[in-house]
Amino acid sequence: MLRGEKVTLRAIAREDLPRLLEFRNDLEVGLAGGGYPPAPVPLERLQKDFDREIADPSRGKIEFSIEADDECIGTCGLFEMDESSRQAELGITIGDKDYWGRGYGREAIRLILDYAFRIRNLRRVWLEVHAENERAIRAYRAGGFVEEGRQREHMWLDGRYVDNVMMGVLRAEWYGTLGGG
Repeated sequence: MLRGEKVTLRAIAREDLPRLLEFRNDLEVGLAGGGYPPAPVPLERLQKDFDREIADPSRGKIEFSIEADDECIGTCGLFEMDESSRQAELGITIGDKDYWGRGYGREAIRLILDYAFRIRNLRRVWLEVHAENERAIRAYRAGGFVEEGRQREHMWLDGRYVDNVMMGVLRAEWYGTLGGG
């Protein structure tokens, strides 16, 4: 487990699934995340995916539950971990809207970057975010991410096309600028 002042990153537990289902089926949370258009997800699908991950964990993927005040408020993880180039994609969702804009996402990002660079020996962490998610972009910048590219009108979001912003942070930048670790 990774502990900060506000959040703890821990393994996702079966008991988290009903809470994660709430987040997955919340239209506002889905639109904030971008990507595929939100669609309803049944609990059985989350349970099946959870059971599959327990039985045969995916290589190149590590997921955490974000816990605050003794409950799951979201998830984060490293995906597409590449052993050769020492990089991975970061994904994060604060699904409990009561925790939006209060520094919980920033702390989770800081914890997972410390894990990525210090524990997993990654060299680079990258992500994609839609340009309308200004709150997330501010949190990523606070974590040391810089914009590396932009795909114009790349994503369909809530009735219009929006830009997809690609961001990344290198281990040397994170340690040098933010005093990471």
